Amino acid sequence: MVSVRKLVNNPVSIVGPHLASGMTALDIGSGMGFFTIPMAQIVGASGRVVAVDLQPEMLAGLDRNARRAGCDNITLQQCDAQSLGLGQWDDAIDFALMFYMLHEVPDPRGTAEQVCAALKPGGRALLAEPIVHVSQADFRRSVGLMTRAGLAVVDRPRIPISRAVVLQKRAAA
Repeated sequence: MVSVRKLVNNPVSIVGPHLASGMTALDIGSGMGFFTIPMAQIVGASGRVVAVDLQPEMLAGLDRNARRAGCDNITLQQCDAQSLGLGQWDDAIDFALMFYMLHEVPDPRGTAEQVCAALKPGGRALLAEPIVHVSQADFRRSVGLMTRAGLAVVDRPRIPISRAVVLQKRAAA
């Protein structure tokens, strides 16, 4: 049975255009794997998905769900309120997903900077926030944080009940 969430925000439709086999992807605020598992299936055995979440229970649930789905290319990363803990992934990520999470973090500027550091030059990030919780003005401020961190807006995809942008890391000067 297909969930209402998948009907409204189909993970393959949302992340599929940004991923390819062999990529290294990042899912920040992964929860139990709604996006992580489809991302892992798209990047395939030669790729990797780093799933970051604050709650160990969510990561444990994701681990169970990933094993059930036959995905062994997911790295689980528990973060804390101050840091995503991504230092080992600096300049290694092809695509980062920040879906409905930036408005939840205590330090959105720090999160933007850490995501930018993790992305390879030319790497992309999809930022999406729910229209019911994040005003247009607040979303513009979030996009501003991302651009000041070193990313440039390259697309504005239409995602139901969401405000969204795709950003790309500028090449090093």
